[in-house]
Amino acid sequence: MNKTPFLFSILIASTVLTLISCSVPEKEQALPLPEKKEIPPPKTVEPVKPIFPRPIEPTREMSQLLNQQNVKTFIHKMVTVHHFNDHDISELLKSAVIKDDILKRIASPSEGLPWFKYRKIFLTDSRIKNGVKFWHENAQALETVSTQTGVAPEIIVAIIGVETGYGKNMGNHRVLDALATLAFAYPPRSAFFSGELEQFLLLCREENKDLREPLGSYAGAMGYPQFMPSSFRHLAKDFEHDGKRDIWQNPRDAIASVANYFEKNGWQRGEKVAMKANATGMQYKAFLSKDLKLNVTVGQLSHSGVTLPENVPIATKAKLVALQNENNEELWLGFHNFYVITRYNHSPLYAMAAYQLSQEIKQRR
Repeated sequence: MNKTPFLFSILIASTVLTLISCSVPEKEQALPLPEKKEIPPPKTVEPVKPIFPRPIEPTREMSQLLNQQNVKTFIHKMVTVHHFNDHDISELLKSAVIKDDILKRIASPSEGLPWFKYRKIFLTDSRIKNGVKFWHENAQALETVSTQTGVAPEIIVAIIGVETGYGKNMGNHRVLDALATLAFAYPPRSAFFSGELEQFLLLCREENKDLREPLGSYAGAMGYPQFMPSSFRHLAKDFEHDGKRDIWQNPRDAIASVANYFEKNGWQRGEKVAMKANATGMQYKAFLSKDLKLNVTVGQLSHSGVTLPENVPIATKAKLVALQNENNEELWLGFHNFYVITRYNHSPLYAMAAYQLSQEIKQRR
């Protein structure tokens, strides 16, 4: 048998296999498998504990309230939504004091007084003099924020004067007690004050404050301008850029915060706040209402017997306010900036007291 063709065939086959092997693209060649790496589990938000530098002493009243459904719901929200520690929140609320005097105060606010009594509370000679003094002491800050925001400096001074007498009366209730009392023991406003208690806990965590230390009014308002916790978190300002929004000790932060509050609520630079009016007949009474919105035009009022001491465009929107004096009724028109003041406190008496105080301070300065 001739082996030459057979050997020749083997040689040809070997050559073909070699050529095929060389023609395979490198990327299609088998590669070693990568080492298996452990995939870390997804990160979870660690519960953030409030700062409790001192032991918490539970109170009997709040310990009993912890069994109420609204308290349980509040704790659940703080834990699940804001990642507070369940045990710490429960212990904190146990330390709150439910105060009967707060419940009495909230049921009979001073805004329920007639104007002639309400006015005497705020428009006093000492408050006006102290307002002038406060203005002089903080003139630079007032000028700066007024230029930036358009809010008149006398309005800022008057608000701080009405609220706390320029920092002399910021309240002596623990904010925790005030908000817990109204959130859990005053059903008519429970929803509102539960929201403010929530904001207060967040505020203290953000500002690194002991939840049991801040003092305020019977309604939980704080500092020179008496900001509620929600107002503080969203509107308080750091005037000096030192990393602190200190409305308790720093009047310049308070000034900037009040101005920011009004600016964010639509204050109009240089516009009138209010104007005294006169009326003939009784048609004007149809425009009196408890609604604080500007619900009538100057033109409509003039057709109903209302007159003003100076010309105002007839299309100007206004709110007609009747203030009760001892023997007669006093009529005023509140304009857009008057309405903005009522965003600070939802009362025409409050807005009028702040406005009139601002004018007295401005005249004496």
